[in-house]
Amino acid sequence: MARLFKQKCFKCRKNYVLVTWKNRFPMCYDCQKPEMQGNIKDAKMRKMFEIPEQFYRDNAFLRSIKINYIKFGKLSPLQIDMFKKSVEKMKTGGELKQPELEEETPEERIAKYVRK
Repeated sequence: MARLFKQKCFKCRKNYVLVTWKNRFPMCYDCQKPEMQGNIKDAKMRKMFEIPEQFYRDNAFLRSIKINYIKFGKLSPLQIDMFKKSVEKMKTGGELKQPELEEETPEERIAKYVRK
């Protein structure tokens, strides 16, 4: 699994954000909040994006989907489906897939590659 570490926000350089090696330009919630303030005309989408602010604060994926909708005006069915699944898991308190730190000794790591 990928390792988590803290890195300062790419934009403000004040707040720390949990990232993995895949996050090229990590941004904190406060820096992305102005991008999320657009007008959503479609009632169905407006209802979908009306979730507690804490969900957006905790999950960069949800922020990304909302910003993409505001910028481009539409989402793919897969994006909508994954957004709904993520929100449902957060509402029920279920665990979203997060990178975990694997604790293994050097001997165990070597044993994986040694032929028996």
